[in-house]
Amino acid sequence: MIEIKRIKGGTDNCYLVTDGGQAILVDTASGQNLDQVMAECDKYTLKLIVLTHVHFDHAENAAALSARYGVPVAIHRKDEELFDSFDKQPLKSSGLVGCVVLGMSLKVLRNTTVARPDNLIYVEEGDDLNAYGFNAKVIELPGHTLGSIGLDVEGRHLLVGDALDNWIRPGTGHLFYDKEATRKSAEKIRALGDRTIYYGHGKPTPNGLF
Repeated sequence: MIEIKRIKGGTDNCYLVTDGGQAILVDTASGQNLDQVMAECDKYTLKLIVLTHVHFDHAENAAALSARYGVPVAIHRKDEELFDSFDKQPLKSSGLVGCVVLGMSLKVLRNTTVARPDNLIYVEEGDDLNAYGFNAKVIELPGHTLGSIGLDVEGRHLLVGDALDNWIRPGTGHLFYDKEATRKSAEKIRALGDRTIYYGHGKPTPNGLF
């Protein structure tokens, strides 16, 4: 039986997809949460790290965890440039809350670098992770970044990174690179039907509440 284990660090979530023995880590949280994430990963045989996108609060620990456990880090190729600078895909916002969140985020983004893991692999729409021991497929969810992805696990669990968030209630995120692409990704998620949605920020919910 596959379990999705939420690791909550501050406002960030990362997740272990596990059968009780092996696991895939989806996102890695920010540097201040490294010890907490390692403590959870140490309970399993880690097979792979998947980054939903390359922003520090999801990817800052990827290089360290990849080296510790000797596993590759999967990203979409369109996000690779974000290891160089978040300004490669500048964020925008909408609404008052979005402006506040963007202002706070930019202060941190400008002072945080994300180390490039030595063992990167590239994934895209429809790629499966059977080779890593799990019935899971990659789904492309661009908008927050060009290369944002999610993971559809057993047709029951959908990990979406920041394609959606649940800060206050489920919805499209306050920050985006491409607003129209973000809207289309939300529609794509809704069309998948009966799934539990696991957000990069906020508690999991049933699909369709946005």
